[in-house]
Amino acid sequence: MFSLQELLLFALAALLLVLTPGPNMVYCVSRSLTQGPRAGLLSLVGVVLGFLVHLLAAALGLTALLLAVPMAFDAIRVAGAAYLLWLAWQAVKPGGAAPFEPRALPPAGRRRLLAMGFMTNLLNPKVAMFYLSFFPQFLHPERGHWLLQCLLLGAVQIAVSAAVNALLVLFAGRVALFLNRSPRWIAAQRWLMGSVLALLALRILTDRKPA
Repeated sequence: MFSLQELLLFALAALLLVLTPGPNMVYCVSRSLTQGPRAGLLSLVGVVLGFLVHLLAAALGLTALLLAVPMAFDAIRVAGAAYLLWLAWQAVKPGGAAPFEPRALPPAGRRRLLAMGFMTNLLNPKVAMFYLSFFPQFLHPERGHWLLQCLLLGAVQIAVSAAVNALLVLFAGRVALFLNRSPRWIAAQRWLMGSVLALLALRILTDRKPA
């Protein structure tokens, strides 16, 4: 369905995106700093469950739409490319740095940790937009099995995100200290992510896939 090269390219793109501090990462690391790594990992389990909900919604929605209206494929890809260009600009625009600022959080029990991690991700609209804009760039209409393609890409993205965030949770103190003291690294990461997103979007707009 996908070649090894395609999966590695998608995994690399997912890795670059997950390395950008966002609500999920900041929450999990904050929880780890204030309540310990175990609490951070439990919160991460909730985040992963939120990813599964977003993934199923996006996969089923995209599959239903593309099967009903095949011509919608190109429209979705172009709209997704425009969104990726907007994300690229958000990453590199002046004052657009995403500082890593862990927050002090009150202690919580296991169920609350899972629930808060789940809701933090579920209520993050950027996750849904990521799936809807990113997935179509790697789908292959000529290979069929839309749903299986979406689910496989989602499994790769979730695995990459879970692995990276688990490492960040386990080394939360050192990571927070490093990022807070390394503005050059943050700037370099922003430009790297912005460049990758922009190049991917331009490739999408200039290279039409066969129907």
